[in-house]
Amino acid sequence: MSTAAAAPLRPGQVLADLLPASRVRDVALVLGGAVLTGLAAQLAVPIPGTPVPVTGQTFAALLVGTALGAGRGFLSLALYALAGVAGVPWFADGGSGAAAPSFGYVIGLLLAATAVGALARRGADRSPWRMAGAMLLGEAVIYAVGVPYLALATGMSASAAIAAGLTPFLIGDAVKAALAMGLLPAAWKLVGKR
Repeated sequence: MSTAAAAPLRPGQVLADLLPASRVRDVALVLGGAVLTGLAAQLAVPIPGTPVPVTGQTFAALLVGTALGAGRGFLSLALYALAGVAGVPWFADGGSGAAAPSFGYVIGLLLAATAVGALARRGADRSPWRMAGAMLLGEAVIYAVGVPYLALATGMSASAAIAAGLTPFLIGDAVKAALAMGLLPAAWKLVGKR
């Protein structure tokens, strides 16, 4: 006999899987993840010397990927990217289009959400240290695409792109990882107590 409390602890589940399964659920989650990322991108703080602001979009995208899983996370961030390219002003600071020097980070968000979603299906979101590792890996994926794109789009050298597009964000990324370390494992713990 299975109980409702046992279902959340099954391997291979992400938090979104705890909602009743339907196509409507999946569409709503994908749309919601895209909108959350777009809204979080509006929390932007410019940094002198770089065209890339500090935003909430990286944290939102990584949470979307982790909570929704790789497939829905990918679709959600693909929708976010495609709508932004099509003119929806929901990239950082209300921007849109693929011409911005920071567009490589948007592509990185898509790949990172997919990666952390796959790790969440393997239980990375259920313990603080594994969650921190997943978030740091997601951040690394974002920079692996965003920094070279920044260099190409602006003509910066590799070292200048690292100085402008990576170094100023490291402390904030550590804070985001720490938040995720507490947030998602706590959500699983709460669900497990039901």
